[in-house]
Amino acid sequence: MKHSKSTIIKKPFLTRREFLGVTLAGGLTAFSAIKLLNLYKNFKYRAETFIAGADNYTIDFSKIILSGFKELGITPEEIKNKRILLKPNLVETHEGSVHINTHPLVIHGAAEAFLTLGAKKVLIAEGPGHCRDSLLLVEESGLSDVLKENPIRFVDINYDDVYTMPNLGGISSLENMVLPKILKSVDWIVSMAKMKTHHWAGVTLSMKNMFGLMPGSYYGWPKNVLHWAGINQCIFDINATIKPHFAIVDGIVGMQGDGPIMGEPINSGLLIMGRNLLAVDATCARLMGIDPYKISHLAAADHQFGTISKAFIQQRGESLSLLKTNYNLIDVIPAQQGIQL
Repeated sequence: MKHSKSTIIKKPFLTRREFLGVTLAGGLTAFSAIKLLNLYKNFKYRAETFIAGADNYTIDFSKIILSGFKELGITPEEIKNKRILLKPNLVETHEGSVHINTHPLVIHGAAEAFLTLGAKKVLIAEGPGHCRDSLLLVEESGLSDVLKENPIRFVDINYDDVYTMPNLGGISSLENMVLPKILKSVDWIVSMAKMKTHHWAGVTLSMKNMFGLMPGSYYGWPKNVLHWAGINQCIFDINATIKPHFAIVDGIVGMQGDGPIMGEPINSGLLIMGRNLLAVDATCARLMGIDPYKISHLAAADHQFGTISKAFIQQRGESLSLLKTNYNLIDVIPAQQGIQL
C-alpha cells in the first residue's frame, strides 16, 4: 500500500547556542536541561558534513578531498580494497559552460583520493538524461582525459545490463526499480553532484543526482517514466533503494535560476561532502540561501534517511555562514517559489 511522506515537516530542534540561551533565559530545570542535552548527543540521525573553500578549478582537489575524508573519519582501513563507483552529473556540454556538469578535475581529484587510501578500483558511471550518446558527452565534457590518465573505466548506465528489485521507498507509483548491474559489483556509490537550482525539484544536489543511475533504455529520455511517477517521490524512492554511501558536491561554480541546464553560472567557491546525502543536501541548500524544509524531497526524507535540522548537522571545515551565497530564483517557477531562507 502506498503512503505519502512528501509533506514538509518542520522540527524545532535547538543548536548548542540556542540550548544554552533557553536554559539561561527560560529557566529550565537542571533535569530538563540534562534531558535536552542528552537528546542532542543521542539523536540517531546526527550527521557531519565538510565544507571546503575552493576558488577555482586549478587547485589540488585530491588534497582537499583527502582532508575532508580525515575530518569525517574516513580511514585507509575503511577504503582498502573497496571498489568505488563515482557518479557525476553529466547533462549537456556547451563551450565555456562549467556550471552545467560536475567538473572533470573534481572527478579526477576524487578518484585520486580514493586510490590514495587504497581503493581496489575506481570507476565512473553515468546515464545522462538528455544526451543519448554518452561517450560523446564524456569526450566533450573533458572527462575522457581523466579516464585516460589513470586509467579509469566509464560505464554507460543507460545501456548497462539490468536487474530488478522492490521499490524500498514506496511513495511513488513505481512498484519495482530496474537498476544497472554494475551496482552489484561495487562497494561504495559516491554521488558527485553539481550545485544547481532545478525547474521541477527546486534544487538538484546529491540525492537528485541518483536519477542518473536509472537506465535510459528502460526509463526513457529524459527519464520520462520517473517524471510521470513524480520527481520528488522518485528521488526519495531511488535513494531509499540504492542507499548511496557518500556525496561530494561541486559548488566551485554552481547554477542559479532556471536549472539544471538553462540557468546562469554563480561562483560559490566550495566543495561539500559527507557520508549522509540528506545532510549534505541540506547544507548545500543553506549555502545557496534556500530553506531545505521547503524542498519537498528533502523534507520527506527528514528522519527517514538522516536529518536536515541544522542543530544536528555538525559542520566541519569552513564556516557555512561565511561561504553562503544567495542563488537567484525565478518566481514564475512553482518549485522555486517561497523557498528562500
